[in-house]
Amino acid sequence: MTSSLAPAEPTVREFEATVEAVDGTSVRLSETYFYPASGGQPADRGTLGETAVHHVAEGGEGNDESEGVVHELAEPPRFEAGDTVVGTIDDDFRTYCTRAHTASHVLYGAGRHLLDELGYGGFDIGTETVRVDFTTPTEIDDETLVELERLANRAVWEARPVSWETVPVAEARSREEVSFNTKTEEGVMADADTVRVVTVDGWDWAACGGTHVRNTSEIGPVTVTDRSNPGEGMTRVEFAVGPTGIDRRATVHENARRAATTLDANLETLPEEATALRERADELAAEVESLRTAAVDAAVADLPTVDRDGTTWRVGTVTADDPNVVGECAQERVGDEAAVIAAVESGAAPFLVVASDGSVDAGAVVADATDEFGGGGGGGPTFAQGGGLGADGETVAAWLREG
Repeated sequence: MTSSLAPAEPTVREFEATVEAVDGTSVRLSETYFYPASGGQPADRGTLGETAVHHVAEGGEGNDESEGVVHELAEPPRFEAGDTVVGTIDDDFRTYCTRAHTASHVLYGAGRHLLDELGYGGFDIGTETVRVDFTTPTEIDDETLVELERLANRAVWEARPVSWETVPVAEARSREEVSFNTKTEEGVMADADTVRVVTVDGWDWAACGGTHVRNTSEIGPVTVTDRSNPGEGMTRVEFAVGPTGIDRRATVHENARRAATTLDANLETLPEEATALRERADELAAEVESLRTAAVDAAVADLPTVDRDGTTWRVGTVTADDPNVVGECAQERVGDEAAVIAAVESGAAPFLVVASDGSVDAGAVVADATDEFGGGGGGGPTFAQGGGLGADGETVAAWLREG
């Protein structure tokens, strides 16, 4: 069984090897520096001979790991078993994955400083962002999220050495600082007697089979982009490294400056200015809502009266977009000079609100109106409402007045 040499020598980008077997587009080599997809790190890209490598996996598509590393090519190769072939690994993608993988360890190390009962729920390297899943009872709020980013970048700036060694599983298990995730770090534990432990000097220790930089300074800036909750007790933190992270940070900086300019503030006082603006906006919204309610109440109070079967009704149209507000106003005023208030919204497909002192069944009035004009609604003897009537407000109001 041929294992990948990439984790041990992550800087190799080109190598020669003997072709051991070719089965259609599947190729096995005497040795390989291609990294097979595992534990959240995607497979390397590149070429074998002149043929593009489509995917790399332990055991290939059949997942029979006893076959070793299988290279799936984009098309059948021109070489055959016994030939010597040159493998070339895509430098940009490998460099990105290597930096991103070490960055995930650095972020987890930052979590060691901030989060209680920390556990490792896995990670995944995407083309634009990387995610790390923390299992912790600690709420990762905005302040904690920013502090995770700050500490991670501090570890990058401190240029901490990164190293790896193979140790007995029992020894690794006995070291409290070593984190494990056998679910996502496929093949790291398996049935082996030993495990590879990656150490970010004084910062993080983890069982891991991925490729890593030799010094945290190689990672570059780490930019936290988002968080979510994929499961109970788990928080997913997404971050970016490389051009995506740099562009994201520049965009955030630009947006912050624009906001500061708009608010006539500086970056240092932007949060306070934004908070004050939000509070003022909430106050104005409350004032507007109060005025709208007062206007609706005045309109309901001013509806013309009509006598129906010896009972005084107030019937007419109101300009409003919330039937609940109209209903509240009608219920407060019913019985005050009118036993029934029937307010119809003035639009083309209006709603109808009916409040009664009990002498007339409000639900029956709405039912009669929907029978006549369509739509739907319901309610009880003292209050009911309907909507989607198939006539304009004035037509419905005139029908109600006529009884």
